[in-house]
Amino acid sequence: MYKIAVMGEYDSIYGFATLGLTLLSTDGKTDEEASRLLRTAAESGFGVIYMTEALMNRIPREVARYQARLTPAIIAIPGVAGNTGAGIANVKKSVEQAVGSDILFSNS
Repeated sequence: MYKIAVMGEYDSIYGFATLGLTLLSTDGKTDEEASRLLRTAAESGFGVIYMTEALMNRIPREVARYQARLTPAIIAIPGVAGNTGAGIANVKKSVEQAVGSDILFSNS
């Protein structure tokens, strides 16, 4: 059975502890340390890693390493600062790759 983690700024992720998810706080960590934390989680049996959009924007190359892999699935969530649109953009890109076209495109 896979484990589930939430990764990002503590203020944005602490509420997920009530659901029994593993918290991976990046407070005070450099981008390299946050990248290492993601690699460690990915190699430790986490099947899903929810990650704040702000953190995804800080370590995009590290996140990209896992996009073509089955696990872990890295899913963007908004942080306390709000939604940046990065999560929706990532879902849209994945759908475009799977379907072959932009399903949200409108000619009107």
